[in-house]
Amino acid sequence: MSNAIQELQSRLTASTVYTPDSDKYRESLIRWSDTGIKDAGVVVQPTEANDVSVAILWAQENNIDIAVKGGGHSTAGTSSSDGGLVIDLSRMKQVTVDTTRKNITAQGGATWKEVDEAGAVHGLAAVGGTVNHTGVGGLTLGGGYGWLSGQYGLTIDNLLSATVVLADGSVVTASASENPDLFWGLRGAGYNFGVVVDFTYQAYDQTAPVFSGVLGFTADKLEGIIEQLNGSLAQPDARSGAMCFFALSPDGSPMIIVICFYNGTREEGQARFSGLTTLEPVLNTLDMIPYSVVNTLQNPQATYGDRKSFKGVFFEPPLDPEFARVIFNDVMAKIQSDADLKSSAIILEFTDMRKICEVPLDATALASRNSTQNGIVCLRWTDASKDLEHRTWAREVQSKWKTELDARTGQSAGSSVPQYINYAEPGDAAVANIYGENLGRLKQVKAKYDPKNVFHKMQPISGT
Repeated sequence: MSNAIQELQSRLTASTVYTPDSDKYRESLIRWSDTGIKDAGVVVQPTEANDVSVAILWAQENNIDIAVKGGGHSTAGTSSSDGGLVIDLSRMKQVTVDTTRKNITAQGGATWKEVDEAGAVHGLAAVGGTVNHTGVGGLTLGGGYGWLSGQYGLTIDNLLSATVVLADGSVVTASASENPDLFWGLRGAGYNFGVVVDFTYQAYDQTAPVFSGVLGFTADKLEGIIEQLNGSLAQPDARSGAMCFFALSPDGSPMIIVICFYNGTREEGQARFSGLTTLEPVLNTLDMIPYSVVNTLQNPQATYGDRKSFKGVFFEPPLDPEFARVIFNDVMAKIQSDADLKSSAIILEFTDMRKICEVPLDATALASRNSTQNGIVCLRWTDASKDLEHRTWAREVQSKWKTELDARTGQSAGSSVPQYINYAEPGDAAVANIYGENLGRLKQVKAKYDPKNVFHKMQPISGT
């Protein structure tokens, strides 16, 4: 392969290349989760779209596997390749703001931190992830939930255009007016069509701070917390959202953490979350903070390193407090019994879905637009020999949520898919068809733009 790599290097004009004998090769393989690390044959870090094109064509000429790395958050290793080519976009992180049109354009290697901070300088915000070191690419291409989704919908609902390097090496624009079929497919199944080197988003005025922070509760308050969070969905406010964590406290005792968000005044936020604060939290950091800070609140827990597994769960509100108690007790018993799992958690999101559900199911490739709420079984450990054991247990927990949902809905949720695709590890979705009724059209788009299935790492489109 060395001669082929020399040929690749001779064709590249604006890239850094790492091979196994390079000084910083191991550093180039680092991912958010150690389970995502694989030994690539060659890592290309381009700074221009033309070099992305060169790398894609070279890999196909030499029958070499391709992986694309944006933020590198995949716990399943979809941004890595065993012995193949990794196109690492980490040197393409520029973010520009058009204050006249209120647009934000981010290159494919940017994270939401760069987007949040660039927007804040101009009093603007875009719908982005709730962990700010997540890459813009993966989150956007799978849909994209954020704290502003109640007001403005998903990230894909605010995507105006994208620049894509296709499997044939061409660089094209995808938007409502240019290559609209590709633009449709990118919004919900976008990992399947090419390498997106920049995204342009609609942004919104966000000059005022928001009311947000962390509440921590002892385990005995669980039922009351769930009742309050259910109430927030029964009486929705588009400016409000919450995330609930089942986790261990620093001293090893079970606890419940709630991150609260209200895009309004202190008084409005306090009124919105008064039911939770009357439950006597042992931790309360609620305050007026800049929007760009909200997406840092999970950073102390969502750190790089260790082995991780994500299993998406989902529930139809209102969440049964008795079911939540069973799950809480089971998960706490498990992670207390194994010190290596102490940093694990279950995360439940409570999002006002009304704006998201205003978009017709066939308007984008995303198949999950309904009232079902999202969550994650998030395991974290260090012992590689326990990978199968821990993932198997996580699937068992996941299946309990699926059984509960089926019992509640009678398996009649209509044509919409309950599971959020970004919370479904490849080959491990809890539903038979993650693309739902959009699969047929997706096969057509795939056949047009990537007929040789060059891009197949994350939720590949079946039958192509």
